[in-house]
Amino acid sequence: MPKYMVHGSYTTEGLKGLLKEGGTSRRTTIEGLIKGMGGELEALYYAYGDEDVYVIADVPDNETMTAVALVVNASGAVNVKTTPLITPEEVDTAVKKTVDYRPPGA
Repeated sequence: MPKYMVHGSYTTEGLKGLLKEGGTSRRTTIEGLIKGMGGELEALYYAYGDEDVYVIADVPDNETMTAVALVVNASGAVNVKTTPLITPEEVDTAVKKTVDYRPPGA
């Protein structure tokens, strides 16, 4: 199952909700969302800086992850960016592929 890292930044409204509900409640909600879509939550961490929350999850496919990201972003409570995570074995497979490419000007 593909693995993704989701980076999230709470909006003012989202932060108000986090302050009201707490971090573990949000983790429970996020875990339920991911499980409901056929996935599994691996980790959830809060941070300070450019982003407020990091989620690592296994999700069945790109379409499912896209659906989750669209609904979460549309909520207006948090802005998320999704990064697909690639295993070393997948990189090994990728580097064995022949790619016919000519750089500009070459």
